[in-house]
Amino acid sequence: METKYTEDHFEEFEKYDVLTDKDIFTKIWTEPRRIFKFINDTQYEKYLYILMIFAGMVRAFDRASSKDMGDHSSMFSIVFGCVILGGMLGWISYYIYAALLSWTGKWLNGAGNTSSIYRMMAYAMIPSIIGLVFVFLQIAVYGLGYFKNNSDYLESGIAGSIVFWISFAMEILLSLTSLVFTVIGLSEVQKFSIGKAIVNLILPIAFIVVPIVVIVAISMVF
Repeated sequence: METKYTEDHFEEFEKYDVLTDKDIFTKIWTEPRRIFKFINDTQYEKYLYILMIFAGMVRAFDRASSKDMGDHSSMFSIVFGCVILGGMLGWISYYIYAALLSWTGKWLNGAGNTSSIYRMMAYAMIPSIIGLVFVFLQIAVYGLGYFKNNSDYLESGIAGSIVFWISFAMEILLSLTSLVFTVIGLSEVQKFSIGKAIVNLILPIAFIVVPIVVIVAISMVF
């Protein structure tokens, strides 16, 4: 039976931009607002959970390195924890943050809910996820030294230093790109200006940090 489309159907089709899966991952670098508008308007969720698994791994490896876990843990336990536990459980922290952004966003008359913000965050993390390539490169070159509290691995010769500084620069650049994407995506999802989006990104952190600072200050006084 032939499907008959009315004028209303065609108006509905034309309301949204037409983007392929490939467009999502390639055009986000040059047209992030267009991509986030499409994701928000169509509730595009393909690869959402895969992206969040890798995003959890990014967070776990960053934490393992900053906390010098190599000083008291084996390479296997660190990598296993980051890949398995970080990948499987890391999405929880992003979901909580998305919920807080939705909550504080309402103070600023924002339009986005937890699901729409969480969806946006998954795709905003694409640059940081690519940064895992450079994390694995450093682990391959420096081994457990990458997770230790010393700089001995920086003295591994010219080649080792080049690997470190290129990887370090690329990780920083990709992390900043993810941050920029998050600001743009949040402004699109919550119908904010860029300034308001930045303020809303800070509010949940302030909501958590300020009470802790107050409690610590009071405990020091008494």
